[in-house]
Amino acid sequence: MTALDSLLDPLPWLIVLPLAWATLAFVLGPGRGARLAIACLGVQLALALLLAAQLLTEGPRTHAVGGWGAPLGIDLLADGLSVLMLLLTQAVAWPLALYARAYFRLPGQGAAAAWFWPLSGFLLAGMNSLLLSADLFNIYVTLELLSLAAVALVAAGGGAARLQAALRYLLVSLAASGCYLLGVALLYGVYGSVDIASLTPLLRAHVPLAAWAAAALMLLALLAKTALLPFHFWLPAAHASAAAPVSALLSALVVKAGFYLVLRLALGVFAPLAEVAALALGLLGAAAVLWGGWQALRAPELKLLVAYSTVAQLGYLFLIFPLLAADGVAVQAGVLQALAHGLAKAAMFAAAGVLLLATGQPLVAGLRGTAQTQPLTLFAFALAGLTLCGLPPSGGFLAKWLLIDAALTQGQWGWVPLLLGASLLTAAYVYRVLRPAFQLAPQPIRRHAVPRSLEWVAFGLAAASVLLGFFGVALGRLLSLGLA
Repeated sequence: MTALDSLLDPLPWLIVLPLAWATLAFVLGPGRGARLAIACLGVQLALALLLAAQLLTEGPRTHAVGGWGAPLGIDLLADGLSVLMLLLTQAVAWPLALYARAYFRLPGQGAAAAWFWPLSGFLLAGMNSLLLSADLFNIYVTLELLSLAAVALVAAGGGAARLQAALRYLLVSLAASGCYLLGVALLYGVYGSVDIASLTPLLRAHVPLAAWAAAALMLLALLAKTALLPFHFWLPAAHASAAAPVSALLSALVVKAGFYLVLRLALGVFAPLAEVAALALGLLGAAAVLWGGWQALRAPELKLLVAYSTVAQLGYLFLIFPLLAADGVAVQAGVLQALAHGLAKAAMFAAAGVLLLATGQPLVAGLRGTAQTQPLTLFAFALAGLTLCGLPPSGGFLAKWLLIDAALTQGQWGWVPLLLGASLLTAAYVYRVLRPAFQLAPQPIRRHAVPRSLEWVAFGLAAASVLLGFFGVALGRLLSLGLA
């Protein structure tokens, strides 16, 4: 690769660009940087699309940072799995930036907006670099950047509820990061390397007790950051109390980082150990699906309902691990579920933010009559719910169909009634929101007028989650590139 080719390579720019605009937004001062962020996020989306096109023609790609590759330096790796998650990240972040710009201009929202733009930039830089990282220690650094930015975004705006939720999130994140780093240290002590490509053959040849301990510590850390039950206790309060654009970013993107890393390590460096934990991960996922759905069905507040829905939907992602032997079908199902959930949950939190502004109060029961005043928002919420339920032609339907196919292929019939029952549970808590909204109210309560742009962003994200179902073949082809 020539110097010019290296300069034009989209891989490093997907990390450098969000760091640059986040730093500049910080220098500009509180509440500044929205236009810069929106413009740069558009460029990031174009870079991710360019990287996907390069992958389809050239195959998986690496980039040696500073010209020093592994094991002496740092390699960035782009394959089908990482690029699909990169596309999700930019495709969700850009419309949410448009949403946030309009949202934070409304009366009463200014305090939460003070440092939203630099913090969201650092969060996206951490997310992008995590998805492209090819060594375990660099993943630790990116996890820290991602988590600290997310905690700060939750706390933004102050208030007892937000600060309490942010502090709980911070403590869980720090404990999880410590476990992960200890696992990395154990692996380095045994094998003398943290590069994933170098470690993979070493672990397949020899797995001492220290490697088992490292894998267990790292798995526990990633499950805590993903908020898989029973490590979910920090998520509902954090997602429900944060500002609507922050809740959407956290639910759509941040919690996917842990799942991505568990899947990446299970398919690669920890493949010899993954079979031991596969059934346990599946059972935890099943428990999360049922528990999160039940809590969403009982939650009195709208954003709390959507937050518990995230707990449930994250459980679906871990149902793939007992089925990984099904010729890649389960992996495709899990990644499609992650993509569909990211778009749908961003839409759902965006719609919830509009509904809270329209009614002026947080309860589900207070939505009476909002279908008269916010029909587009309710339609967006319903479309997102259709994806989460797994109804055709949505991306969620395709993901669940592939998961059922993988279960039937392997003779693991027990997962099928769970998936069908969970879809009914999802439909029940989505109906909990739609039912009062469509009841007549002569004088709906309104705090202030809601900009139409907020509604259109929610609708666009929800529509994208449905249309995703038509691109299953293309997504599967991209995913297969470089998949271990």
